[in-house]
Amino acid sequence: MKVIIPLAGKGTRLRPHTHVTPKPMLKVAGKAVMSYILDDLEKLGNVEQIVYITGHLRQKVEEFTRSQYQFPAVFVEQVVQNGTASAVELARPYVDQPVLIIFVDTIFDTDLSVIKTTDADGIIWVKEVEDYQRFGVVVTDSEGNMTQIVEKPKTPISKRANIGLYFIRDWKLLYEGIDHVMKQPANMGEYFLTDAFQYMIDNGARIKVVDVEGWFDAGKLDTLLDTNRAMLEKGRANKPDAVHGVTIVDPVYIEEGVTLTGSTIGPNVSIGAGSAVEQSVIRDSVIGTRSRVLRSVLTKSMVGDEALVEGVKGEVTLGDHSEVRAE
Repeated sequence: MKVIIPLAGKGTRLRPHTHVTPKPMLKVAGKAVMSYILDDLEKLGNVEQIVYITGHLRQKVEEFTRSQYQFPAVFVEQVVQNGTASAVELARPYVDQPVLIIFVDTIFDTDLSVIKTTDADGIIWVKEVEDYQRFGVVVTDSEGNMTQIVEKPKTPISKRANIGLYFIRDWKLLYEGIDHVMKQPANMGEYFLTDAFQYMIDNGARIKVVDVEGWFDAGKLDTLLDTNRAMLEKGRANKPDAVHGVTIVDPVYIEEGVTLTGSTIGPNVSIGAGSAVEQSVIRDSVIGTRSRVLRSVLTKSMVGDEALVEGVKGEVTLGDHSEVRAE
């Protein structure tokens, strides 16, 4: 099986953090978002090659994946970011067998081994949501196969949101569908992969719909902090031995080499290696590596690497190598 991972986007909803760090490499619970997915692929065990579709900060993506993982990999730059169908089209020279397509700004909780036993032409994973109008939703027949994808429906035709995880056995028909999509007028300047799936269905493909147990968005600040909390609650936690004058409220993920003095940390806090927190209270926040938080009370905050926060109370969004001090 081949795997396609599109990650060319600039992550504008997570600025300033994505000015210097690709969105999929931002950490929740001490671990890069894309590592949760890549670790699942290691467990799956039948990946012949990963095709990364890169763009923004592509060198950092390549360095990270090559240093952390042993998958055979190729990196293809998406110079013009004009849609998901266009991104997957760039992987065509490397696809000669069934393919798993994963968009890595979310973390999912599902058993990918269903790929090995399905007889369908493809699988699309979904999650039932209440705010269905924000998403592309999947409509199924009585046998659980997809009949239609509807983008941001105004009426509740379905509440099963498309989460950006797909397995396609009939890869030739997929690329036939992409060819069809790319010949049509662009939809608001983009070519959507979901339109290629619709083409497949209209031409006789059977795409099975599978519900995931969990789906955690890391595409903007508030949802990234929610995902940090969810990963900590699911057991991705780590705390130091007891430190005099420091109160730890579980769950937290505090990496090695963090210095804590006279502070209360947690719940739902991640702090990167080499950081220092002094005379502060932090909850529901992510603090990067080698940063300092002094005499502050932070909640729902995200602080980058090698940053300084001093005398601040409230919510802070601070990029790498930056400083904020209260008057």
